[in-house]
Amino acid sequence: MSRSSTLGSADWNILFLAWLLVAASTLGSLFFSQTMQFPPCVLCWYQRIFLFPLVFVLATGLLCHDPGVVRYALPLSLAGWLIALYHNLLYVGIIPESIQPCTKGVSCTENYIELFGFLSIPLLSLLAFTTLIILLVILKRRLSR
Repeated sequence: MSRSSTLGSADWNILFLAWLLVAASTLGSLFFSQTMQFPPCVLCWYQRIFLFPLVFVLATGLLCHDPGVVRYALPLSLAGWLIALYHNLLYVGIIPESIQPCTKGVSCTENYIELFGFLSIPLLSLLAFTTLIILLVILKRRLSR
């Protein structure tokens, strides 16, 4: 149960940071596929399924000052995080090739970029979902006080 029916200033700022993260991640994803012409693999598409709606879900929470937005955003973020984690385990070779979902089309282990020598596209996704979950959990705890 939330302490009020509207977001306070600090809570709104946390939600705004979460929205900025989601918007930047969405734009980055589209930049890689549309501008850089990196075709997304199956797991990238699944992560996008959970990421893209968050732009609208969090924006709605911001505009309406709705503390209940966490209830909708957190499950989407957790699902995206699980897929991103699986993708990273696959990317680094912990998951064997025999159970990879990317057997046809674009490989889920294709190395398009590695920023600073270690930041791959799957790792960027995992970091974005992790940061988003942290922000949403902080917001949830602040609202339940």
